[in-house]
Amino acid sequence: MGYKQQPYITPARPKRPCKKNTLNMNISVELTLTPLQNDYEAPIIAFIKKLRASGLKVLENPLSTQVYGDYDTVMTVLKNEGKEALEMTERGVLLMKIVKSDRRDYEPHF
Repeated sequence: MGYKQQPYITPARPKRPCKKNTLNMNISVELTLTPLQNDYEAPIIAFIKKLRASGLKVLENPLSTQVYGDYDTVMTVLKNEGKEALEMTERGVLLMKIVKSDRRDYEPHF
């Protein structure tokens, strides 16, 4: 007679009430779209123009684009426009850094 292993049963977890966040969480997002193809400018320009048209605060520099606003609003725009931008490329990379605060007015003090 061999040992017969009993199946492990996960204990039920008590249900916790879901808290609805009533406060807006502002974020700053740094984006870099890098199409991996010879014609790389058109998808970048189209992406930036769509971000500008979204109503969000958008700042650009030669290396990246920054977007500022409410988390839910920013992420909805980035989900839709990011997908469309990547669909315009044969292959591409969309890098995103998210900071939990609105840093649009940041000035270095050094």
